[in-house]
Amino acid sequence: MTTTGTNRPNLLRGVPSAVGGIMKSPVVTVDSESTVTEVAKVMARNHVGGLVVTIEGKPAAMVTERDILERVVATGADASRISVKRIMSRPLITVGRNLSIIEAIMLMRRKKIRRLPVLEEGRLIGIVTERDLLKAIALHVFLSFRPLM
Repeated sequence: MTTTGTNRPNLLRGVPSAVGGIMKSPVVTVDSESTVTEVAKVMARNHVGGLVVTIEGKPAAMVTERDILERVVATGADASRISVKRIMSRPLITVGRNLSIIEAIMLMRRKKIRRLPVLEEGRLIGIVTERDLLKAIALHVFLSFRPLM
């Protein structure tokens, strides 16, 4: 059993502290030439609220339910005639797998985003959401205080 300097078991051992430990993979993507209708169907089929948009196979932007709502539905536009490249959010803010969970949360707050694609050598390897990060922080807090309970 591993212990800390206080002779208590190290409860945080094995609990991820970087985004690479909590990211979801594989990532659902769509091509920038896809129509908004196609994108909405992919989101519904995969039960996700946002997708990474690729251009020539490379991650380039995000498209979210909010993008569709504000830029298509609210304007009365025809979703079957609009390509996702007209409504996607750019620039794409990405992180590496070793970024700490705390740093990722701070980046999301600063950039006002809820999803962070994870890249390794320019290749999309995962995605982490605000909810994923908050769950990880909650687990850290719970395990840190558990010996006091």
